Amino acid sequence: MEQSTPPFSLVGLDHVVFIVDDMPKALAFYQQVLGARIGYSYPTLGMEQLWCGCALIVLQDITNPGAAYAAPKVKGGRNVDHLCIATTTFDHEEMRNHLKAHNVKIIREAFHGGARGMGHSVYIHDPFGNMLEIKGPAEYEDGKNWT
Repeated sequence: MEQSTPPFSLVGLDHVVFIVDDMPKALAFYQQVLGARIGYSYPTLGMEQLWCGCALIVLQDITNPGAAYAAPKVKGGRNVDHLCIATTTFDHEEMRNHLKAHNVKIIREAFHGGARGMGHSVYIHDPFGNMLEIKGPAEYEDGKNWT
């Protein structure tokens, strides 16, 4: 069989879909804690999209009849391990204080690689148990050449 290369180039994260069961609570978290901006809305599908830089976080409310197709086959089942959100530089103590002010527990802090290189990360859960990695910019590149 002849090998084939994709007829496209990858350009970055477009969106991730999180299953939720309380849209007002989800919107409050993503807007107030993370600063995401409202994007597209599809009320008949129980779907709200929020801008996260140039990517989207899509919230699908499975209590809406139009979102029944998105409900996990196993109650409480999940289909995403975590989403890594790239951020600008942040002060670690300010980050801790901000999350504490919103009653958001830090699961762990780490320093490791990502799409932009080696940098600091903070792991948290949203109100629905989805794991989020909040990752600052690289402190140094991981050897990738993106030109």
